[in-house]
Order: sequence, then structure tokens, then C-alpha cells
Amino acid sequence: MKVASGVEVIELKIEALGNQIVLNPTLVWDNKMSILIDTGIPGQLNQIKEAIAKADVRFDTLKAIILTHQDIDHIGGAPELLKESNNQIIVYVHEDDKPYIEGDLPLIKTDTSRMSKEELASLTKEVKHLYDNSPKVKVDELLEDKQNLPYCGGIEVIYTPGHSPGHISLYLKHSKTLVAGDAMVIINNRLHGPVKQTTLDIKTATESLKKFLDYDIDTVICYHGGVFKGDPRPHILKILNEQLV
Repeated sequence: MKVASGVEVIELKIEALGNQIVLNPTLVWDNKMSILIDTGIPGQLNQIKEAIAKADVRFDTLKAIILTHQDIDHIGGAPELLKESNNQIIVYVHEDDKPYIEGDLPLIKTDTSRMSKEELASLTKEVKHLYDNSPKVKVDELLEDKQNLPYCGGIEVIYTPGHSPGHISLYLKHSKTLVAGDAMVIINNRLHGPVKQTTLDIKTATESLKKFLDYDIDTVICYHGGVFKGDPRPHILKILNEQLV
């Protein structure tokens, strides 16, 4: 889905327990390079390549991957993308999620050693195998709050911890687009705060939303939910008023 000139949301579809789940990585490009923000789960390489081609972008222009955080549905496609590019893609993450993404520590939310017997019993054999063999991604560059990447019209890093220790969101300057990652979700065309069940520290994650109020935003891309058009400030203020009591 085209969001703005040089900004496309890629819809990656997953069939899970009879339901279809859609993940929404973001492709950003200019006449020099392209960047993918988040990468889906393992096994979605062909979907990603087809979506990049559909946006009329050549795969060999993909020079960087930015991972908003460590969750398996965000980092899962990165190893295959790196292999496909002969490791010509630079991987950017926040330092607080780096040891999990590189495999020095198990991914927090899918660490089966920390799960109860009931939680383990609820996992399908395929999901447990995936959790026990989580993807590992070599990180090339570390990102920090308010860092500006001089690519594709300018990309500013917004450190938004809570959903994970090193969660980041990104502000695409030329299109005034916020790539929220999992800091917010869209349900029935409305913006909502972080999902409590999948967020490690809901208070910190909600507090992080205050940072978005400092930006001039025309469009919000949520990894879960897709695209929200318009000024998000009233919705963010509503979330803060309801959840920070």
C-alpha cells in the first residue's frame, strides 16, 4: 500500500489457527537506495521480494534493515534477506535489544525456558520449534534516541521503550510519517496504545507515546493494523488520559 512518495507498507500474511494475520513492514526508498523497517517471520522472503518488486523498487537497492525491536515477527525475515543479498545489507537496532537479536540472550517473549507448563502445552509443534530455534541477526549499527539517519529524506529515531527494552519508532521527515512499530496498534481504523498482553512494561510503553506529541505527523504506520491517516495527537492524548491514571 502506497503511503507517500517513496513510502510503501508491505502486507505480509500469515495463516495461524485458521485465522489470517497481517504484518506491516515499511519500505522506504529514494533514487539511491531502499530501506526495510521490520521483516516479518521466517519463511516470508518471497512475499517480501514480490512486494518490493510491486512497489517498482529493485531488490538490489535494499541497503539497510531497521529493526524496531526484538520480537520474532519483526526480526524473523532478516536472516533470509541478508543471505539473499550476500550480506550486503546493514542492520540497525537499538543497543538495548541487540543481545537478544544477535542471540546472545534468548528473545524475551518466546523463551520457552521461562514459560509455564500450561503455556508450553498451548504451543503447536511448529511454533515451539520456531521459538526454540529463534532467528539470529548480526547487528551492524546501533541507534539512539533522536539520531538522524541521512537516508531517503531523513529518518529520525524515537526511543520508545516498554514494549521491549530497546523498542524504537521512526519519523520519516519528508512525508511526515511515523513508523510506530508496536508502540501503537490500529483497531477498526482507530489508534490504540500498546497491547498489554504483549508489552513487557505497559506503563513505560504508554509514557513513551508522549514523545510523538513533539512531531508534525500526517500518517502513522502500525505494524499491527496498517495505516492511520490524519493528526494522531487527539488519539494519543486520549490514550495517555485513559491509561496514565
